Parts: sequence; C-alpha cells; structure tokens
Amino acid sequence: MEVKSSPIKRYGKLIVIAIVIAVAADLIGTININIGIGNLVIFPLVIATIIGGILGPDLLKVFTESECRDAGDMVLVVIAPFMARMGISAGGNLSKLVDVGPALILQELGNLGTVFLSLPLALLLGLGLESIGATYSINRDGNLALSTDYWGPDSPQTKGTFSVYIVGSIIGTIFIGLFASLVASLNLFHPYALGMASGVGSGSMMAAAAATLGEIYPEYAEEILLYASTSDTLTGVDGVYMGTFIGIPLTTWLYKKLQPILGREKKQAKEEVK
Repeated sequence: MEVKSSPIKRYGKLIVIAIVIAVAADLIGTININIGIGNLVIFPLVIATIIGGILGPDLLKVFTESECRDAGDMVLVVIAPFMARMGISAGGNLSKLVDVGPALILQELGNLGTVFLSLPLALLLGLGLESIGATYSINRDGNLALSTDYWGPDSPQTKGTFSVYIVGSIIGTIFIGLFASLVASLNLFHPYALGMASGVGSGSMMAAAAATLGEIYPEYAEEILLYASTSDTLTGVDGVYMGTFIGIPLTTWLYKKLQPILGREKKQAKEEVK
C-alpha cells in the first residue's frame, strides 16, 4: 500500500523558498532602466519569476520536475485571496458604470476588438490553446486571476495569459508610450478620446500613455490624465465582466473557426476547447 507524504513534507520546501523569493523581490523593488526610447520597467513579480526560473530544474536544479508540478497546483490556492478581492472590487464599484457616460463604458469594447488581430497572429506563430488566454484581453492582474480560476493554473490558456502578462510588465510601458505618440500623429482622434483609450487596465501603461499625450497636447494635459485615470479605473471594474461574458467566449469561438485554417497542425484532431 502506497503511503502518501504529508503536506508539510511535500510542500514545505516550496513554501519556504517561495516566501524567501517574494521577500527578496519586494526588497529589490521596481527596477527602471533607461534605454533611450523609454524606460524599461521590471516589477517585483517579474523579478520573482526570473529567480524562480533560475532555481528550476533546467538551471540550478533547486527544484525538481515533480516539485514544479506541485507548485503549479498551489497557484490557485495562493491567488484565491486576490481573486476574491477583484470580485469584491468589481461588485462594489458596479454602480460607477451607471454614473458615467456611455463612451467611457463602451470603450472597453475596443479592447475586445484587438482579438480579431491578435488571435490570427498567435495562430500563425504556432500557438495552440495558449493563444486563447494570450489574446482575449490585455492580460493584467485581474485577467491573470480570471484565467487561473476559469481554466486552472496548469492549462495552456492560463500559460498564454501569464506569458503576455510578463511581456507586458517588461515592455508594455515602452510600447504604449510609443504607440500613443504614433496614433496621435495621425490626427484622427480627439485628445479626450486618446485619453480614454489610455486607460487599458494597467496603471503604469496608463501613466506612460497619458504622459506622452500630455507632451503632445499640453493644453489638454490635465483633461487627458483625468479621462485616462477614470477609464483605467472602469476598465479594472468592467474588465472582469467583459472577459468572463464576452472576451473568453468570443475568443474561444473564433479559435474554433480559425485554428483549422491558420493553425500549424491543421490535419490533426481539433484540440478540446473548454
């Protein structure tokens, strides 16, 4: 008869090292690196991820393959308090969606429009189910929690979400600052509209885009920041609902349609999509 190891013996090492990594990353703090065209911002979560990867079985081998799988099982438990906080925040601020104008509310639909560009590109690059999690949203904190809860921590979709989360954390502020400058140069949109579009659900990205637009339109700088911050707050509130009821179903449906056409493994049986 197989004797199962106690939870302390199985997870104790992981918990202790995770706490050490978290403390170390928090002490290091956010790193800003000026690379000429902008600042490369590396957040503590990214630092912790890098340290964890270095300690993994492919490099320093502090963790075994089995322990890495156990760590994946713990993700949902660890992130549960954060998911609860997001749910309470979304529900508690639902009344804000009624108090503001329709433009600020409906601008969230613009985030969903990018699915039609990003999903085909992800499939052409060879991604499978990872493309659903990677493209249904901008993949910030709330979306990471939503993906983990919806598909599970070890699912391909959640891995896609987490990958974009990490990439966005590293180069997102640089990209959105440059992109805001490019779109503004087209002279197609009012500065207020560009300000609203800057509220994508990431405080650092919003600040970078609003600062860039403020330099381009100094006479509207204060209003741009106001619209950007309001839009960013609302995106954090209604983004959970948009992702749950529209983003994920839409991206999943589109994946089923496009994967046989654009996916690299077209002749193989279709992947099971939840």
